[in-house]
Amino acid sequence: MKTTISLIKADVGSCPGHAVVHPDLIKTAEKALKETDLLIDYVVTNCGDDLELIMTHHHGVDSDKIHQLAWDTFEKAANRAKELRLYGAGQDLLKDAFSGNIRGMGPGIAEIEFTERKAEPVVTFLMDKTEPGAFNLPIFRMFADPFSTAGLIIDPSFHQGFRFEVWDIKEHKKVMMSCPEEMYDMLALIGAKSRYVIKRVYPKQGGKLPADEPVACISTEKLSLIAGEYVGKDDPVAIVRAQSGLPALGEVLEPFAFPHLVSGWMRGSHNGPIMPVAQRSARCTRFDGPPRVVALGFQCSGGTLIGPVDLFDDPAFDRTRRQAQKIADYMRRHGPFEPHRLPQEDMEYTTLPKVLERFKNRFESME
Repeated sequence: MKTTISLIKADVGSCPGHAVVHPDLIKTAEKALKETDLLIDYVVTNCGDDLELIMTHHHGVDSDKIHQLAWDTFEKAANRAKELRLYGAGQDLLKDAFSGNIRGMGPGIAEIEFTERKAEPVVTFLMDKTEPGAFNLPIFRMFADPFSTAGLIIDPSFHQGFRFEVWDIKEHKKVMMSCPEEMYDMLALIGAKSRYVIKRVYPKQGGKLPADEPVACISTEKLSLIAGEYVGKDDPVAIVRAQSGLPALGEVLEPFAFPHLVSGWMRGSHNGPIMPVAQRSARCTRFDGPPRVVALGFQCSGGTLIGPVDLFDDPAFDRTRRQAQKIADYMRRHGPFEPHRLPQEDMEYTTLPKVLERFKNRFESME
């Protein structure tokens, strides 16, 4: 029987401001998941102001029952947030009632269904104060960049590369691309991370793993495109399997040793470095940031989650964190100027158009 891991997150209230999930919300979610018989195992945690549900079960991806459970859990946590008068209580629950599938309703979701190997290492990545495309560069480096993942050169079990499912989140289309054969073509897309995002990664035919079972999945819900206006950061999550025909654990983590620039940060309107941090440090304070990423590692055994191991709680990433702080200093000195502030076309769903509306009629023709 295949195992499914569902990683579903939502911002349903935080304290203070956009800083961190209140402990009562985590307790509320844990109680809700404990009372169901749908799950094999679960972990409730947070990254900054996002409540994260990591759940294992045998119901497959896009299960109405699992999505209903997640929605009900978030609603209970949001109600508790309202009782505590927390900031942004229920802000990611964009609909009034569950409609059969949680996709498009506000929460972010990454799910994979797979046949467990003899040993099944899994890493869940949780980001705060950034957008779905923030995963493009590290996922590319994990599964397509030999300068990051040495196994692409020296491990015959995945020397042939991987297939990538890339979504156009503005036109609601997708394309499958194969690396290394189509690497340059794929980079032409995913370099435009505000529009084209990697959704899933698959092995190739003839490899060690089934070609139809994903080895990585990323949440791609972009809240501004769902709601039509600024409703908060998207704060994506990802599930990545490792070892035995896949990148080793260290190769999965290595891309985050470079604090690449991502969009989000303050009011979802600024570029800044993504900082890999221990879970206890996933509280965004400086200018509501800088953006953070947490990595929680598990061994999945019959659906049971053995862990988590806080993988960025390691001095090996101290230099990366210092570099991120220097980049944050540099970007902040730009104030309201690009490239710290996002380009004008990326600001259309923020609150800026309401400011510009006030004086648009004052412009005069120069002819």
